[in-house]
Amino acid sequence: MKSKYMKQEKIPSAISENSLLPSGLGSCCDDDDCLIDIPENDSLIIDGMRDAVSVMLEGIGEDTGREGLLKTPERVAKSLRFLTKGYLQDPEELLKNALFTESYDEMVLVKDIDIFSMCEHHMLPFFGKAHVAYIPDGKIVGLSKLARVVEVFARRLQVQERLTQQIRDAIQNVLKPKGVGVVIEARHMCMVMRGVEKLNSVTTTSAMSGQFSSSQSTRGEFLRLIKP
Repeated sequence: MKSKYMKQEKIPSAISENSLLPSGLGSCCDDDDCLIDIPENDSLIIDGMRDAVSVMLEGIGEDTGREGLLKTPERVAKSLRFLTKGYLQDPEELLKNALFTESYDEMVLVKDIDIFSMCEHHMLPFFGKAHVAYIPDGKIVGLSKLARVVEVFARRLQVQERLTQQIRDAIQNVLKPKGVGVVIEARHMCMVMRGVEKLNSVTTTSAMSGQFSSSQSTRGEFLRLIKP
C-alpha cells in the first residue's frame, strides 16, 4: 500500500549534506514544511493500532458495530499517528538545514509559539505557548526552524519538563550559541478533565544554558520580553 505522503527530493543543507536519520528515515525541511518519510510498514502499524482501539472501546462497554463507531478505530489510529509524528523527525537535522553565518550577537527571541502535545502518563492533551531565545555565536538559524523544533518534540508523548529541556538542548547542540532560553506555559487536561479538576491551572517550566543561566541580566531581559 502506497503512503499518502509523497517522497520528495532532499533540500540541500547549508551545513550538512546528510539528512538521513540513524534509523534510515529521511528528514529534510524547506522554509514552508518539514518532509517526513513514512515507514513502509505504516499500513501494518495502523492496522494494529485500529485493532487495539476496538479492544478499548469494547472494554468500556461500547458496541463497536454500531453506526457511529464503525470507523472510529481507524480514525483514532490515524489521529494518533499524526499527533505523534515527531518520532519520525530529527529536530537537530531540521536546524542544520537552515544555519547561516552572521555576526549578529544579540538575543534572538521567538515567543508565543503554539504547542499541542500529549501527556505520557494519561495520553491526554496539554497545550499552551513556548518562548524560545538564543544568543548567536557566529551562526543564526531560520526563525521558522525554532518553531519547528518545538513542534517536533511536542508531537511525541511528553512531560512538560522534558519537553522544555529537549528544545533547549537541540538548539544548544547544533548552533552552539552563547546561550539558550526556553519557557513553556501550558494547561494540562489530565489536571482539568480528571484528577484534581483544576480548570484554570497553568504549568510553567524553564530551561536555560550559557548566558541565560550565568547572567542575571540576560535571564532578566528574556523573562521581561516574554511577558504578555
